[in-house]
Amino acid sequence: MSIAKCTVKVSEMMKFIHEYEGEDYITFEVAKMQNPDKFGRDYTVYCTTREEVEDEKPAPKKRKSKKAENADIPF
Repeated sequence: MSIAKCTVKVSEMMKFIHEYEGEDYITFEVAKMQNPDKFGRDYTVYCTTREEVEDEKPAPKKRKSKKAENADIPF
């Protein structure tokens, strides 16, 4: 069995809190690196950030009035 021990600074993890159905969560992934780093560690942790997207409503299209459309017609 392969076990990866992760130590994460709590104050850093608090930046990644997101809410789902009234509960707070932190989502992270533990990945095995291709090669150990200079400290001999084989795994790394990635935090998932959730971006809130506001509903974008398209701007209402302005219609020219018939008077404005015909204003430059010479007859």
